Formats: sequence, structure tokens, C-alpha cells
Amino acid sequence: MISIIRDLRKKLHQYPEISGKEVSTAKRVKAFIEKHHATKIIENIGGNGFAAVYEFAKQGVTIVIRCELDALPIEEENDFDYRSTIKGVSHKCGHDGHMAIVAGLIFWLKEQSFSKGKVVLLFQPAEETGQGAYKVLQDKRFQDLKADYVFALHNIPKEPIHEIILMEKGFSAEVQSFKVALLGKESHAAEPENGINPALALAQIIAALSDLNVKPLSEKFAVLTPVHINMGQKHYGISPANGELHYTIRSWSSENMASLKSSIENHISKICKSNSLKYEMDWFEHFPASQNDNLCNKYIEEATIENNFSLQKRPYPFKFGEDFGWFSKEYKTAMFGLGAGKNMAALHNADYDFPDEIIETGIDMFKTIILKVIEGEKSV
Repeated sequence: MISIIRDLRKKLHQYPEISGKEVSTAKRVKAFIEKHHATKIIENIGGNGFAAVYEFAKQGVTIVIRCELDALPIEEENDFDYRSTIKGVSHKCGHDGHMAIVAGLIFWLKEQSFSKGKVVLLFQPAEETGQGAYKVLQDKRFQDLKADYVFALHNIPKEPIHEIILMEKGFSAEVQSFKVALLGKESHAAEPENGINPALALAQIIAALSDLNVKPLSEKFAVLTPVHINMGQKHYGISPANGELHYTIRSWSSENMASLKSSIENHISKICKSNSLKYEMDWFEHFPASQNDNLCNKYIEEATIENNFSLQKRPYPFKFGEDFGWFSKEYKTAMFGLGAGKNMAALHNADYDFPDEIIETGIDMFKTIILKVIEGEKSV
């Protein structure tokens, strides 16, 4: 069974698709499910997503196990025989492995004889852009499933292999990206005083925003990363009019993010005013903080102990974004980390590859979590 699931993972790795384009990926996983344990499939949820629904005799608790369909626009450096066949696209976040784990649950589910309830395997599109989970939540067909709990995992390189990583408050940071366009006036490069060059303002903005960074152990944690800058052209007789600056920013909560955004906008407004520049701002790619419900965390911890896996209680969330946070706004949710090995390449590295050894660990965790939730509902 595990070899079949690993084969699926490698096939998914060979044919990756970026966010919003996961048509063939969804078809491949659906075909796998239909071959090994056919069930009700709800297609095109939130775009190219789908849900495999395993419904038992009587109405009861609904447990959603979520994974992601999309890959990244990164050229693969690995040269193994299942390397990506799609130029410039590869699974460098391990979503191929996450899909294999969730799809692998079907072999266990078909052996179960639960008297009531529902297990939903959700294959979500467009996680990497922060849009997929939001669109799934807007889909009435997902709403009609009436989820009670939503669980997910993410593999974590540089952590001991098979170790379960749990956070009390939340799994991942709140993330936003923005663009600010500075609008000045061109002039001859010999007479910059006759124009409005944005260079100094760009430098002042970068310096001012760097002062807003706060280290992770603080509740006020913030990291502001400049990711792109553009100004003028390679024409040396022209002092340029316009400049553009892109950032991604992170904090632990929506409240802190709102305060951070306000500070950023105030700094930019004052700097542009002092440099006689107009400006335009655009905010996008919002990943809400993923919050872990206490009861869901309890089920994860119990599943870790029951499977005799090592447990790490992390003092603060991961700094990366995860659009699983959208589910946290509506349902009881929890996401946990699964150690991918101390010597593994980091996420989004061109030479990263999901370790097949942890597929069975992920399956065992979800199996036990489902059982714990069902047992917990019986005792209520």
C-alpha cells in the first residue's frame, strides 16, 4: 500500500502545476481515489480543488483533512528519474507529499465501520498565492458540508525526521504583501533640481521600514522584507520620475498586522510629502494567521503520544504564511509540523524534495486524530 502511495507522490512530482492551473493534478488524484476507494467527489471547489466525501450511516461530526494541489514557479535542480517534466515549475514546498498523505487515508477509511459522521479529504488549490482557501470557503458546496473540524500538516525541513511540531497559539504568521509606486517628475540628468527624482524617498522608506522589525519572541513580532525595487531606465541623460517598491510583511496576529500596516502607510505618506512625491499603494496576497484551537491541539498531542512519535512544542509560530488561516476564521482548526529531516534542503529551495519516509507518519497521525475526534464526540 505504501509503495502505491509513494508512486502517486512521485507521479505528482513529475507533473506539477502552479496556483490556479492545477487541472491535471486534481484529475490525477481523483483517478487514484476512484481506482482504490471510490466515493462521492465534489469537483471544482474554489477553482480546481475537490473534496472526497466519506459519509457514514448517521449524521455526526464532520472532520476535514486538507492538503494543497499547487506547485511553485521554481526550476528543479534535482536529477532523479521523477524530476519535474514542466520547465520552470516544481514541487518545492512538498505539496506532492501532502497530497499523497491525504489520498493515502482512503486505504484505511475503507476498512472503517463508523456508525455516524463524515470524513472529507479536501484537495485545495492555490495555497501559494493565498487565494485558494478563501475561495473554498466562499463555495456553498463546501459550506454545505458543515465542517466541525479542519486539520492539516506541513512538512518542516531542518527538524528531526518524523517529529511532530505543535504550537499553542497558531501555526503560521499573518502575511501581507504590498506595492508602493512613487510618482515624481522627469528632468534632464544634468538638472535633477528641475524634476522630482524618487531615489532619496525610496532609500528613506527602506530605512524607516527596517526600524519596524521586531524579533519573533515578542508578541509584537514583525518582519518587513523588501522583495523588489524599480526606478528609471538605463538612459543616463534622464533623471527619472517614478519608482516602485514591493514588500512582504509578517506578524503574529490580525490585530498586530493592522497596526503595522498603519505605521507603514504613515511613514510612506510623510516621506513622500517631504519629497514632494505623489504615491499609490496596493495591498495583496493576504495570508491570515493560522490559529490552533485548544481542543484540536489536544487531539494532535494525543495522536503523537499514541503513535510514539517525538513531540516538539514550539514557543511561537512559523514565520512563513499559510492560507490555512482562512479556515481558522470559520472553524475549529489546527495545523501541525512534520519533521522532514535535519539535512533536508529548505522549503522553496531548487534542490528540495519531499522525503517519502514521512508519508506513513502523516497518515498515522491523521488516522489517529480522526479516531480521537470521533471518540471525543461520543463522550460529549
